[in-house]
Amino acid sequence: MSVWMRFDKPRPCTDMDHGIVHRDNAAFCGWPFYCGLWKFPDGSLLASFKKIAKTYDQADAISHTQLTVGQGHLRTIRSYDQGLSWDDDSLQTVFDLGTSAQAIAQSGGHDYADELPVDFLDPNVITMSGAMPALLKSDSRAWLQISTDAGRSWRRTILLPLQGLNSLTGHGPPAVRPDGVALLGLSTTTPDGWTNRPLLYASTDGRRWDFLSFVTPAIEGGSAVSDRQELALFGAIRHFYTRPLVLADGRVLASLRFQRDARGIFWTDIFESEDGGRTWHFLSRVNDWGAPGDIVEMADGRIVCVYGYRLAPYGIRARVSEDGGRSWGSELILRDDGGSWDLGYPRIIEVKPGQLLTTYYMNTRDDPIQLNGGVRHIARTLFRPD
Repeated sequence: MSVWMRFDKPRPCTDMDHGIVHRDNAAFCGWPFYCGLWKFPDGSLLASFKKIAKTYDQADAISHTQLTVGQGHLRTIRSYDQGLSWDDDSLQTVFDLGTSAQAIAQSGGHDYADELPVDFLDPNVITMSGAMPALLKSDSRAWLQISTDAGRSWRRTILLPLQGLNSLTGHGPPAVRPDGVALLGLSTTTPDGWTNRPLLYASTDGRRWDFLSFVTPAIEGGSAVSDRQELALFGAIRHFYTRPLVLADGRVLASLRFQRDARGIFWTDIFESEDGGRTWHFLSRVNDWGAPGDIVEMADGRIVCVYGYRLAPYGIRARVSEDGGRSWGSELILRDDGGSWDLGYPRIIEVKPGQLLTTYYMNTRDDPIQLNGGVRHIARTLFRPD
């Protein structure tokens, strides 16, 4: 691919189909990126997302300053037809986001020492992680749950040990090396809340999780003083949302969000490890704008990164790498019908050779219910990257 082909004008993907995963006009549904999307040997799929009871009658009700602290539940939902439709009767509550770290420490502890070990190479073993009272805070504590039966039941919630870190945020399931070691992407946040550093914990058997490596070099400070006129949530808080991916050739990639402003000025960086996640170096920048980016390696070896696009026209976009993540093709537009910047956070898997499924949260400009965009719901796109 020539350098200039990478900068062809963004174009709509030619083979795609959109649908709804879950919508509730009296709820804010969002952020599947730090929840999960899985395919199981029985052919079923499981998607996870955050759901908060809200009515769309006042702006404060759906403000991220309110939604991101101790509200709602993590839910799962199943598909039995490769993602075409989703069964509302299968909705399950996995975690109450109002739970305190103290309560988990008292009831769950910091490991599964009393549980049987798990085999992370078993596709029915899945893991979910998050943080309370909120993600990416100076006092965040990461929690974790494991299921050994494809998400039908879950072990008790545990806290991950800080192991000398100031704070710890979990944001999604791990990647698994060929030796069965699970690599869990996390972030730590400085006491002033303005600088994050991505990192990995690892586990051989699910019973305990330990620090493995930092993904990015240490940096001093955070954003410039001029950027600190509002909450750190919206400001320039650097790299976070570590999403590891183990490739067929043995390398490990990690997509990271680099943020200047949460409403659109951020992008997706790729870091690479050639020693199983122990050490890392910068590999490429996927795009001009759009993050967090989820990544998948297709059966044919291509790597696809999908991300929310929070500049007008708002929507969901993707890029394809044909050289192992070192460079990225021109931008594919999956959706451009968003009603506001409040969308994105996708997950992506390959449901069958050549066909991808991405789930994300969406609001549309033609929704009859409007509050800075339409009802926030979980949507999906099935597509073949061209």
